[in-house]
Amino acid sequence: METGRKRDGAALIALDWGTSSLRGFLMDGAGTVLEQRANAHGIQNLPQPGLPGFEQAFADLCGDWLAGTPGVPVVAGGMVGSAQGWAEAPYVACPADTGTLAGHAIAVDSAAGVRILIAPGVTYAPPDAPPDILRGEEIQIAGVLADRPDWAREACMVLPGTHSKWVQIQDGRMTRFATYMTGELFAVLTKHSILGRLMPADVVADAEASDAAFADGVRAAQASGPGDLSHQIFAARTLGITRRMAPDLLKDFLSGLLIGHEMVSGLTRMGAALGSGRPLLLIGDGMLCRRYVQGLALLGIEPTARLENTAPKGLFQFAIAAGLIAPPAGKDTHV
Repeated sequence: METGRKRDGAALIALDWGTSSLRGFLMDGAGTVLEQRANAHGIQNLPQPGLPGFEQAFADLCGDWLAGTPGVPVVAGGMVGSAQGWAEAPYVACPADTGTLAGHAIAVDSAAGVRILIAPGVTYAPPDAPPDILRGEEIQIAGVLADRPDWAREACMVLPGTHSKWVQIQDGRMTRFATYMTGELFAVLTKHSILGRLMPADVVADAEASDAAFADGVRAAQASGPGDLSHQIFAARTLGITRRMAPDLLKDFLSGLLIGHEMVSGLTRMGAALGSGRPLLLIGDGMLCRRYVQGLALLGIEPTARLENTAPKGLFQFAIAAGLIAPPAGKDTHV
């Protein structure tokens, strides 16, 4: 937990509450983070089961903030609003913007006497394809668009992770998106399949060799035909057995293969949205985004920008849209 002493001017407590972690931000009326804290009390790792666990996690993280800033509103986004969360905030349909999220938010009254406004997730359900969902990423997207009306007009956003998202933005709204289980598939294959038996857990590969193995995986994905993925995945085993690739590089090859297939599909799906120089934005962890930058370069694409933690700004925009705080003077709040 990271704490500080400066609380003068606090106007909002914002919670980014995911599956594995809980992050809190004490913010002033301009959206500046005065203090931030984090712990491992995500919705699947609460200090005790059920609703008491949510109450305790909230009190543990924010108790002194609540005592020191009475009356300050509290907002939350992420898996805390899922069916397994504190209270379910049902999905809203595309097209959706921050105002849509605020209009469909739900409120939870905590044991501390504080009301928490929870943002809903978003669904994309075209009539001719299976539905897709996201929860948490909508807040990150709101943070990205807060100060960039040019990106809000039209852009494509890629949010790498356990479940990577490719999202089209038009006129400040999420209009469609696609999810790829790239990170989860990588974890399952390396930890719970025969592939992982050849991959040493405690060996760090040479950086140059690691990048080369990753590139081999991306190029294999680029050259693949329909239905090739499961066949190509097995190469992460045969390359090791035949000694054509060192064991410590097999994870990098597999990572490149899976990310490469995601990018080939995502770029195809978002092709029209990326035409005529429209922005392609990467949002997420620095190391993971670095891999996506490498992979996109191999496919001849250069991202417009790479951004990391945009959730605090997104939660701030959500609070403004919900009428909990006033927008900073001179700020456009159209998103």
